[in-house]
Amino acid sequence: MRAFLPAGGLAAEPAQPRPGRLERARVVGRLDERRPVRAEVPGIRALRCAAMDPLAPLQDLPGVDDAVGAARGAVDRLLSHRVLRRRSAEVTAESALRGARASAVLAGARITLPELRRQLESGGVGSDAPGAGGPVAGGPPGQGSLVGGAVRLYADLGTLLGPWEHAPRQVLARMHVLAVKGRLDDGLLGRPRDAGPAAGTDPDDRLDLGPLPAPAVLTSRLADLSRLLLAPTRTSAIVTAAVVHGELLALRPFPQASGLIARAAARLVLVSRGLDPKSVSVPEVGHLELEADYAGSARAYISGTAEGVARWLGHCARAVELGAQESVAVCEALRRGAEIRAGAEDG
Repeated sequence: MRAFLPAGGLAAEPAQPRPGRLERARVVGRLDERRPVRAEVPGIRALRCAAMDPLAPLQDLPGVDDAVGAARGAVDRLLSHRVLRRRSAEVTAESALRGARASAVLAGARITLPELRRQLESGGVGSDAPGAGGPVAGGPPGQGSLVGGAVRLYADLGTLLGPWEHAPRQVLARMHVLAVKGRLDDGLLGRPRDAGPAAGTDPDDRLDLGPLPAPAVLTSRLADLSRLLLAPTRTSAIVTAAVVHGELLALRPFPQASGLIARAAARLVLVSRGLDPKSVSVPEVGHLELEADYAGSARAYISGTAEGVARWLGHCARAVELGAQESVAVCEALRRGAEIRAGAEDG
């Protein structure tokens, strides 16, 4: 497997952040296209060490800057929608619901948004009993607990934002507890994969991402990821979120629900770095709309080649753009509803 490996380890002294910028990315390592070498697992270790802004070269890959610009423009248009002046909390809640449903579908669930709403109203989400959030119309066994875990995870993301800024590994563990409680033994909740028969398999891998990294590699790469999130940079939040998303898909750090966690973590990056501070966009819906390309782009990222990384970054930027458009439609629906109610009252 071809990759770009770091030379000399991680940067000892990260660059200082630029004061006053909302969009802050944090990073270690730098992509060096010129010297591809072999590695056990590519990803963050595909980023060669640089003194200042190690992820910055990623945005210079072909097509990435244009895709990031289009995505940022779509989010800016969403954030300027007048509905958000008074009803941003409603849009945030709707974004979380749609994001949870889309992420669960990407993980294998088969459930529509209206069905999920009905289950929430009846209190049946999270149950695998027939008619109570369980298998529907060909849905897989355990679908109820999968959907319920996604709903719990996205409902609690707001409470994880503060800890994410200084303890991302602990937040990933908490995400795992939220996503799989009731599906795994309590002793496995929040714990990364360890040695044993299950270490080389992944029941949630519907993306055909290849063999799981060995536990020792996983431990090292999670430490790299944590440093990436804590080191400052001026790289776009969209690029940083895509790298975090791709790394967690590559590592699949937990026995179950790593995909759910990867998508939720990417959303946290977009919120914490100031691109979407109110969490009103729905990038998960964008990934679902691009589902035919999602797995292939993820595998391309894991390959570690410059072309593969560029493909993944472009895919993620497009998903952010589509997710912003989804929430503009939500805002428009709220606006029309308000106008209809006002007309009825006047009549």
